[in-house]
Amino acid sequence: MAELTISPDEIRAALDSYVKSYEPKGAVTEEVGTVTLAADGIAQVEGLPGCMANELLEFEDGTLGLALNLDVREIGVVVLGEFTGIEEGQTVRRTGDVLSVAVGDGYLGRVVDPLGNPIDGLGEIKTEGRRALELQAPGVMQRKSV
Repeated sequence: MAELTISPDEIRAALDSYVKSYEPKGAVTEEVGTVTLAADGIAQVEGLPGCMANELLEFEDGTLGLALNLDVREIGVVVLGEFTGIEEGQTVRRTGDVLSVAVGDGYLGRVVDPLGNPIDGLGEIKTEGRRALELQAPGVMQRKSV
């Protein structure tokens, strides 16, 4: 019987080469959960194991929600909009975006709702970008003295 002469290093190198050259093709996967309870502006959602704290989730009707209470089996989601269209059994999708706000000089002197949408009748607001709502504070040495 013939002996195998492949070393573990050769196998490891072949696997590394394969992994580095791999490009996924086909359908894009996305996590979809289900509303299990909806009451008083809060929805309990199951089936989103990769959800991040403060991630924006999108309900079936397009309403956004904020993932706050990450439990092993469920996520407590605060609904950021009209709650009347959210019912048990509806699907919820991850957006992959953490809660952020639009920023820019276009907001100066404008009246907006809590989500940053203009409510003063003066049209759209030109934004310069977005910033995460919760950021790491600068270290003591980086701050200006008082």
